[in-house]
Order: sequence, then structure tokens, then C-alpha cells
Amino acid sequence: MQTNNHKIEDYDLVLDAKYGKEGTPQRRLFEEEAKAFYASQILLQARKEAKMTQSELAERTGTTKSYISKIENGMIEPGVGLFFRLISSLGLRIDISKPLGI
Repeated sequence: MQTNNHKIEDYDLVLDAKYGKEGTPQRRLFEEEAKAFYASQILLQARKEAKMTQSELAERTGTTKSYISKIENGMIEPGVGLFFRLISSLGLRIDISKPLGI
């Protein structure tokens, strides 16, 4: 089996080539989708660590199992209110005392 030993020194160049330069509509769309996927994976992992089913989380947050599944698959992003209910139901918290680094 062959491996790819290419070293990427500047990943922005790879993203530029595939999705366009920073600030372009295509690059912004990619970055939004990437952030949504990342957030969905954090919620999925937290739910599993809490040993909670999608149905249980849905019941605690007043939504449906189908909606939780769509969130965890990165198909949709929850609104702010639901996001905070999800976080709370999973025993997580957001620390707003630290700068976000945006």
C-alpha cells in the first residue's frame, strides 16, 4: 500500500486552489459548512459521552429525533435558542469570559 507523503506547508494555498481566495463567496460557503460540520461533531461526541440517545436529547430539548440527526450530520444548524438548550441538556457550558479570537 502506498502512502501520500506530501507535506503541506501552507494549507491556505490548498483551500485557495479548491475553494477560491479568502473572502470569495465560494470560500465563505466552504468555511460556513466546515464550521457547521465541526459544531455538529462536537454535539455528537458530547451526546455519546453523556450516553444519551438522539431521542432522549430530542425530548429534553423539545425537538425531534429526526431534527437532532440532521444537526449531527451537519445538514442543518440549530437556532441560538435550541443550541443553548442542547448545550445545557448535554451538561456543557459556554465560557464567555474568554475572548473568542474572532
